[in-house]
Amino acid sequence: RCALHQNHLWDGLSMDGRRGEMKLNTVPIKRLFFLVFVGTTLFMAAITLVIFGMTRQLSVLIAGILLILCSLIGLSVLTQIFGKRLSLFAANLCQTLDNMIDGKEEPAIIDDSETLLARINHRLSRLYQIMQENQRKVDAERQELQVLVSDISHQVKTPISNLKMVTDTLLARSVSETERTEFLRGILNQTDKLDFLFQALVKTSRLETGVIRLEKKDGRLFDTIAQAMSGIVYTAEKKQIRVSVDCPENLTVAHDSKWTTEAIFNLLDNAVKYTPAGGRIAVTVKQWEMYVEIKVADTGKGISESNQATIFRRFYREEEIHDQPGVGIGLYLTREIVTRQGGYIKVVSELGKGSEFSLMLPVR
Repeated sequence: RCALHQNHLWDGLSMDGRRGEMKLNTVPIKRLFFLVFVGTTLFMAAITLVIFGMTRQLSVLIAGILLILCSLIGLSVLTQIFGKRLSLFAANLCQTLDNMIDGKEEPAIIDDSETLLARINHRLSRLYQIMQENQRKVDAERQELQVLVSDISHQVKTPISNLKMVTDTLLARSVSETERTEFLRGILNQTDKLDFLFQALVKTSRLETGVIRLEKKDGRLFDTIAQAMSGIVYTAEKKQIRVSVDCPENLTVAHDSKWTTEAIFNLLDNAVKYTPAGGRIAVTVKQWEMYVEIKVADTGKGISESNQATIFRRFYREEEIHDQPGVGIGLYLTREIVTRQGGYIKVVSELGKGSEFSLMLPVR
Protein backbone atom coordinates (compact mmCIF):
# COMPACT_ATOMS: atom_id res chain seq x y z
CA ARG A 1 0.00 0.00 0.00
CA CYS A 2 2.84 2.40 0.88
CA ALA A 3 4.51 1.67 -2.43
CA LEU A 4 1.25 2.19 -4.31
CA HIS A 5 0.63 5.42 -2.43
CA GLN A 6 4.17 6.57 -3.17
CA ASN A 7 3.70 5.81 -6.89
CA HIS A 8 0.49 7.84 -6.93
CA LEU A 9 2.31 10.66 -5.16
CA TRP A 10 5.14 10.68 -7.71
CA ASP A 11 2.61 10.53 -10.55
CA GLY A 12 0.80 13.50 -9.06
CA LEU A 13 4.03 15.47 -8.74
CA SER A 14 4.97 14.61 -12.31
CA MET A 15 1.58 15.73 -13.56
CA ASP A 16 1.87 18.97 -11.59
CA GLY A 17 5.37 19.52 -13.00
CA ARG A 18 4.14 18.98 -16.55
CA ARG A 19 1.20 21.31 -15.99
CA GLY A 20 3.55 23.95 -14.58
CA GLU A 21 5.82 23.58 -17.59
CA MET A 22 2.86 23.86 -19.97
CA LYS A 23 1.67 27.00 -18.14
CA LEU A 24 5.15 28.50 -18.35
CA ASN A 25 5.34 27.77 -22.06
CA THR A 26 2.08 29.63 -22.66
CA VAL A 27 3.19 32.82 -20.82
CA PRO A 28 3.73 35.75 -23.25
CA ILE A 29 7.30 37.10 -23.53
CA LYS A 30 6.35 40.60 -22.35
CA ARG A 31 4.58 39.25 -19.29
CA LEU A 32 7.53 37.01 -18.54
CA PHE A 33 9.91 40.00 -18.65
CA PHE A 34 7.53 41.97 -16.39
CA LEU A 35 7.53 39.15 -13.87
CA VAL A 36 11.34 39.05 -13.94
CA PHE A 37 11.40 42.81 -13.34
CA VAL A 38 9.01 42.59 -10.41
CA GLY A 39 10.73 39.56 -8.93
CA THR A 40 14.17 41.13 -9.18
CA THR A 41 12.97 44.38 -7.65
CA LEU A 42 11.21 42.65 -4.76
CA PHE A 43 14.18 40.35 -4.11
CA MET A 44 16.74 43.19 -4.02
CA ALA A 45 14.40 45.37 -1.99
CA ALA A 46 13.97 42.60 0.56
CA ILE A 47 17.74 42.13 0.83
CA THR A 48 18.24 45.89 1.22
CA LEU A 49 15.62 46.08 3.97
CA VAL A 50 17.13 43.12 5.79
CA ILE A 51 20.61 44.66 5.71
CA PHE A 52 19.20 48.07 6.73
CA GLY A 53 17.33 46.45 9.60
CA MET A 54 20.52 44.81 10.81
CA THR A 55 22.79 47.89 10.49
CA ARG A 56 20.33 50.82 10.94
CA GLN A 57 22.55 52.86 8.62
CA LEU A 58 20.97 55.25 6.11
CA SER A 59 23.88 54.85 3.70
CA VAL A 60 23.07 51.16 3.34
CA LEU A 61 19.47 52.00 2.41
CA ILE A 62 20.59 54.61 -0.13
CA ALA A 63 23.15 52.22 -1.63
CA GLY A 64 20.53 49.52 -1.86
CA ILE A 65 18.10 51.84 -3.64
CA LEU A 66 20.81 52.95 -6.09
CA LEU A 67 21.75 49.31 -6.72
CA ILE A 68 18.13 48.45 -7.40
CA LEU A 69 17.83 51.35 -9.85
CA CYS A 70 21.04 50.35 -11.66
CA SER A 71 19.88 46.76 -11.86
CA LEU A 72 16.52 47.81 -13.24
CA ILE A 73 18.21 50.04 -15.83
CA GLY A 74 20.55 47.20 -16.81
CA LEU A 75 17.67 44.74 -17.04
CA SER A 76 15.70 47.23 -19.13
CA VAL A 77 18.59 47.65 -21.57
CA LEU A 78 19.17 43.90 -21.78
CA THR A 79 15.45 43.37 -22.31
CA GLN A 80 15.39 45.87 -25.16
CA ILE A 81 18.45 44.29 -26.80
CA PHE A 82 17.08 40.79 -26.33
CA GLY A 83 13.69 41.85 -27.68
CA LYS A 84 15.24 43.32 -30.80
CA ARG A 85 17.44 40.26 -31.33
CA LEU A 86 14.41 38.02 -30.82
CA SER A 87 12.32 40.04 -33.27
CA LEU A 88 15.14 39.98 -35.83
CA PHE A 89 15.59 36.25 -35.33
CA ALA A 90 11.84 35.63 -35.75
CA ALA A 91 11.72 37.80 -38.88
CA ASN A 92 14.72 36.01 -40.43
CA LEU A 93 13.24 32.65 -39.52
CA CYS A 94 9.89 33.51 -41.12
CA GLN A 95 11.65 34.84 -44.24
CA THR A 96 13.73 31.66 -44.48
CA LEU A 97 10.65 29.48 -44.10
CA ASP A 98 8.81 31.51 -46.76
CA ASN A 99 11.73 31.09 -49.15
CA MET A 100 11.84 27.36 -48.41
CA ILE A 101 8.12 27.02 -49.10
CA ASP A 102 8.47 28.94 -52.36
CA GLY A 103 11.60 26.96 -53.25
CA LYS A 104 13.55 30.17 -53.87
CA GLU A 105 16.75 29.58 -51.96
CA GLU A 106 18.47 27.34 -49.46
CA PRO A 107 19.04 28.66 -45.91
CA ALA A 108 22.40 30.41 -45.57
CA ILE A 109 25.11 28.40 -43.83
CA ILE A 110 26.22 29.85 -40.48
CA ASP A 111 29.77 29.04 -39.39
CA ASP A 112 29.23 29.45 -35.64
CA SER A 113 27.78 26.06 -34.75
CA GLU A 114 27.48 26.85 -31.04
CA THR A 115 24.63 29.34 -31.30
CA LEU A 116 20.97 28.43 -31.18
CA LEU A 117 20.43 30.14 -34.55
CA ALA A 118 23.14 27.98 -36.15
CA ARG A 119 21.58 24.77 -34.81
CA ILE A 120 18.15 25.80 -36.08
CA ASN A 121 19.67 26.84 -39.41
CA HIS A 122 21.37 23.45 -39.75
CA ARG A 123 18.05 21.66 -39.28
CA LEU A 124 16.34 24.03 -41.69
CA SER A 125 19.00 23.23 -44.28
CA ARG A 126 18.35 19.51 -43.85
CA LEU A 127 14.60 20.13 -44.08
CA TYR A 128 15.10 22.21 -47.24
CA GLN A 129 17.17 19.46 -48.87
CA ILE A 130 14.53 16.87 -48.01
CA MET A 131 11.80 19.10 -49.43
CA GLN A 132 13.81 19.67 -52.61
CA GLU A 133 14.45 15.96 -53.03
CA ASN A 134 10.78 15.17 -52.51
CA GLN A 135 9.88 17.86 -55.04
CA ARG A 136 12.31 16.38 -57.57
CA LYS A 137 10.75 12.96 -57.04
CA VAL A 138 7.24 14.38 -57.50
CA ASP A 139 8.32 16.20 -60.68
CA ALA A 140 9.98 13.06 -62.03
CA GLU A 141 6.91 10.95 -61.26
CA ARG A 142 4.66 13.57 -62.87
CA GLN A 143 6.85 13.64 -65.96
CA GLU A 144 6.90 9.84 -66.09
CA LEU A 145 3.12 9.78 -65.77
CA GLN A 146 2.73 12.31 -68.59
CA VAL A 147 5.02 10.26 -70.82
CA LEU A 148 3.14 7.09 -69.93
CA VAL A 149 -0.26 8.64 -70.69
CA SER A 150 1.10 10.02 -73.96
CA ASP A 151 2.55 6.63 -74.92
CA ILE A 152 -0.65 4.78 -74.06
CA SER A 153 -2.80 7.25 -76.00
CA HIS A 154 -0.48 6.87 -78.97
CA GLN A 155 -0.65 3.08 -78.78
CA VAL A 156 -4.45 2.85 -78.52
CA LYS A 157 -5.13 5.55 -81.11
CA THR A 158 -4.58 3.31 -84.15
CA PRO A 159 -6.68 0.28 -83.09
CA ILE A 160 -9.50 2.50 -81.82
CA SER A 161 -9.51 4.47 -85.09
CA ASN A 162 -9.61 1.22 -87.05
CA LEU A 163 -12.48 -0.13 -84.95
CA LYS A 164 -14.43 3.10 -85.39
CA MET A 165 -13.85 3.06 -89.15
CA VAL A 166 -15.00 -0.56 -89.50
CA THR A 167 -18.11 -0.10 -87.35
CA ASP A 168 -19.02 3.12 -89.22
CA THR A 169 -18.71 1.22 -92.49
CA LEU A 170 -20.89 -1.63 -91.26
CA LEU A 171 -23.53 0.83 -90.04
CA ALA A 172 -23.43 3.10 -93.09
CA ARG A 173 -23.91 0.61 -95.89
CA SER A 174 -24.84 -2.98 -96.55
CA VAL A 175 -21.98 -5.37 -97.23
CA SER A 176 -21.69 -8.83 -98.64
CA GLU A 177 -21.13 -11.84 -96.42
CA THR A 178 -17.49 -12.04 -97.51
CA GLU A 179 -16.88 -8.36 -96.67
CA ARG A 180 -18.69 -8.77 -93.39
CA THR A 181 -16.43 -11.68 -92.45
CA GLU A 182 -13.33 -9.65 -93.32
CA PHE A 183 -14.59 -6.71 -91.29
CA LEU A 184 -15.25 -8.97 -88.29
CA ARG A 185 -11.78 -10.44 -88.58
CA GLY A 186 -10.37 -6.92 -88.59
CA ILE A 187 -12.38 -6.07 -85.47
CA LEU A 188 -11.11 -9.23 -83.77
CA ASN A 189 -7.53 -8.39 -84.72
CA GLN A 190 -7.76 -4.86 -83.32
CA THR A 191 -9.45 -6.01 -80.09
CA ASP A 192 -6.70 -8.62 -79.67
CA LYS A 193 -4.14 -5.84 -80.07
CA LEU A 194 -5.87 -3.73 -77.42
CA ASP A 195 -6.11 -6.72 -75.08
CA PHE A 196 -2.42 -7.47 -75.57
CA LEU A 197 -1.55 -3.84 -74.83
CA PHE A 198 -3.59 -3.72 -71.64
CA GLN A 199 -2.22 -7.06 -70.43
CA ALA A 200 1.33 -5.82 -71.00
CA LEU A 201 0.54 -2.59 -69.15
CA VAL A 202 -0.95 -4.48 -66.21
CA LYS A 203 2.15 -6.67 -65.93
CA THR A 204 4.46 -3.66 -66.12
CA SER A 205 2.52 -1.55 -63.62
CA ARG A 206 2.29 -4.38 -61.11
CA LEU A 207 5.99 -4.98 -61.37
CA GLU A 208 6.93 -1.28 -61.14
CA THR A 209 4.61 -0.42 -58.24
CA GLY A 210 5.64 -3.46 -56.21
CA VAL A 211 2.18 -5.02 -56.22
CA ILE A 212 3.91 -8.21 -57.37
CA ARG A 213 7.31 -8.94 -55.88
CA LEU A 214 9.73 -11.34 -57.45
CA GLU A 215 10.51 -14.31 -55.22
CA LYS A 216 13.71 -16.14 -56.04
CA LYS A 217 13.69 -19.86 -55.31
CA ASP A 218 16.03 -22.64 -56.34
CA GLY A 219 14.65 -24.33 -59.43
CA ARG A 220 15.71 -26.08 -62.61
CA LEU A 221 16.43 -23.56 -65.35
CA PHE A 222 15.59 -26.17 -67.97
CA ASP A 223 11.95 -26.25 -66.82
CA THR A 224 11.71 -22.45 -66.97
CA ILE A 225 13.08 -22.36 -70.53
CA ALA A 226 10.76 -25.21 -71.58
CA GLN A 227 7.78 -23.25 -70.26
CA ALA A 228 8.85 -20.19 -72.26
CA MET A 229 9.44 -22.29 -75.38
CA SER A 230 5.90 -23.64 -75.29
CA GLY A 231 4.58 -20.17 -76.13
CA ILE A 232 6.40 -19.87 -79.47
CA VAL A 233 6.36 -23.45 -80.81
CA TYR A 234 3.33 -22.95 -83.05
CA THR A 235 4.45 -19.65 -84.61
CA ALA A 236 8.00 -20.98 -85.13
CA GLU A 237 6.69 -24.09 -86.91
CA LYS A 238 4.39 -21.93 -89.02
CA LYS A 239 7.40 -19.92 -90.28
CA GLN A 240 9.54 -23.09 -90.50
CA ILE A 241 12.06 -21.68 -88.06
CA ARG A 242 14.37 -24.25 -86.46
CA VAL A 243 14.68 -23.79 -82.69
CA SER A 244 17.43 -25.50 -80.68
CA VAL A 245 18.01 -25.55 -76.92
CA ASP A 246 21.30 -26.31 -75.18
CA CYS A 247 20.74 -26.30 -71.43
CA PRO A 248 21.92 -28.74 -68.73
CA GLU A 249 18.82 -30.45 -67.40
CA ASN A 250 19.97 -30.44 -63.78
CA LEU A 251 21.24 -26.86 -63.62
CA THR A 252 19.62 -25.24 -60.58
CA VAL A 253 19.52 -21.47 -60.15
CA ALA A 254 17.77 -19.21 -57.64
CA HIS A 255 15.23 -17.30 -59.74
CA ASP A 256 11.56 -16.39 -59.98
CA SER A 257 10.36 -19.05 -62.38
CA LYS A 258 7.12 -17.35 -63.46
CA TRP A 259 8.60 -13.94 -64.26
CA THR A 260 11.81 -15.35 -65.72
CA THR A 261 9.63 -17.40 -68.05
CA GLU A 262 7.97 -14.14 -69.10
CA ALA A 263 11.36 -12.53 -69.77
CA ILE A 264 12.66 -15.46 -71.85
CA PHE A 265 9.37 -15.69 -73.75
CA ASN A 266 9.62 -12.01 -74.72
CA LEU A 267 13.06 -12.62 -76.22
CA LEU A 268 11.87 -15.74 -78.05
CA ASP A 269 8.74 -14.01 -79.29
CA ASN A 270 10.80 -11.15 -80.74
CA ALA A 271 13.20 -13.63 -82.31
CA VAL A 272 10.33 -15.42 -84.07
CA LYS A 273 8.78 -12.12 -85.23
CA TYR A 274 11.93 -10.71 -86.80
CA THR A 275 13.50 -13.91 -88.14
CA PRO A 276 12.49 -14.70 -91.73
CA ALA A 277 10.97 -18.03 -92.71
CA GLY A 278 13.49 -20.87 -92.70
CA GLY A 279 15.73 -19.12 -90.16
CA ARG A 280 17.21 -20.41 -86.90
CA ILE A 281 16.86 -19.61 -83.20
CA ALA A 282 19.31 -21.03 -80.68
CA VAL A 283 18.90 -20.95 -76.90
CA THR A 284 22.10 -21.73 -74.99
CA VAL A 285 22.79 -21.71 -71.27
CA LYS A 286 26.28 -21.30 -69.80
CA GLN A 287 27.31 -21.16 -66.17
CA TRP A 288 30.00 -18.62 -65.32
CA GLU A 289 31.60 -17.90 -61.98
CA MET A 290 29.14 -15.19 -60.87
CA TYR A 291 26.27 -15.48 -63.38
CA VAL A 292 24.29 -17.94 -65.44
CA GLU A 293 23.90 -16.76 -69.02
CA ILE A 294 20.74 -17.50 -71.01
CA LYS A 295 21.46 -16.54 -74.60
CA VAL A 296 18.79 -16.27 -77.32
CA ALA A 297 20.39 -15.96 -80.76
CA ASP A 298 18.52 -15.60 -84.06
CA THR A 299 19.24 -15.12 -87.75
CA GLY A 300 16.84 -12.20 -88.09
CA LYS A 301 17.18 -8.67 -89.43
CA GLY A 302 19.46 -7.49 -86.64
CA ILE A 303 19.53 -4.17 -84.81
CA SER A 304 21.62 -1.17 -85.76
CA GLU A 305 24.23 -0.07 -83.23
CA SER A 306 22.57 3.33 -82.83
CA ASN A 307 19.30 1.69 -81.75
CA GLN A 308 20.75 -0.88 -79.34
CA ALA A 309 20.70 1.59 -76.44
CA THR A 310 17.05 2.57 -76.97
CA ILE A 311 15.33 -0.76 -77.66
CA PHE A 312 14.78 -1.31 -73.93
CA ARG A 313 12.71 1.85 -73.54
CA ARG A 314 9.02 1.41 -72.87
CA PHE A 315 6.89 1.48 -76.06
CA TYR A 316 9.96 1.93 -78.27
CA ARG A 317 9.73 0.40 -81.74
CA GLU A 318 11.95 0.90 -84.75
CA GLU A 319 10.34 2.69 -87.68
CA GLU A 320 10.90 -0.16 -90.12
CA ILE A 321 9.09 -2.80 -88.00
CA HIS A 322 5.74 -1.10 -87.40
CA ASP A 323 4.08 -3.64 -89.66
CA GLN A 324 4.90 -6.35 -87.08
CA PRO A 325 2.47 -7.04 -84.22
CA GLY A 326 3.43 -5.74 -80.80
CA VAL A 327 3.51 -2.58 -78.71
CA GLY A 328 7.23 -2.29 -77.86
CA ILE A 329 7.00 -3.21 -74.21
CA GLY A 330 8.48 -6.72 -74.18
CA LEU A 331 12.17 -5.80 -73.94
CA TYR A 332 11.44 -3.13 -71.34
CA LEU A 333 9.58 -5.68 -69.21
CA THR A 334 12.35 -8.25 -69.72
CA ARG A 335 15.00 -5.83 -68.49
CA GLU A 336 12.91 -4.94 -65.42
CA ILE A 337 12.42 -8.61 -64.54
CA VAL A 338 16.11 -9.45 -64.82
CA THR A 339 17.27 -6.29 -63.02
CA ARG A 340 14.96 -6.91 -60.08
CA GLN A 341 16.58 -10.32 -59.64
CA GLY A 342 20.05 -8.77 -59.42
CA GLY A 343 21.01 -9.53 -63.02
CA TYR A 344 21.32 -7.63 -66.27
CA ILE A 345 20.69 -8.01 -70.00
CA LYS A 346 23.04 -7.37 -72.90
CA VAL A 347 22.66 -7.44 -76.66
CA VAL A 348 25.06 -8.10 -79.53
CA SER A 349 23.62 -7.45 -82.98
CA GLU A 350 24.49 -6.43 -86.50
CA LEU A 351 22.16 -5.45 -89.30
CA GLY A 352 21.44 -8.39 -91.57
CA LYS A 353 23.25 -10.88 -89.32
CA GLY A 354 20.81 -11.47 -86.49
CA SER A 355 20.85 -10.67 -82.79
CA GLU A 356 22.03 -12.24 -79.54
CA PHE A 357 20.26 -11.32 -76.27
CA SER A 358 21.82 -12.60 -73.06
CA LEU A 359 20.04 -12.69 -69.71
CA MET A 360 22.60 -12.76 -66.90
CA LEU A 361 21.16 -14.18 -63.68
CA PRO A 362 23.30 -14.15 -60.53
CA VAL A 363 24.38 -17.54 -59.22
CA ARG A 364 23.76 -16.46 -55.63
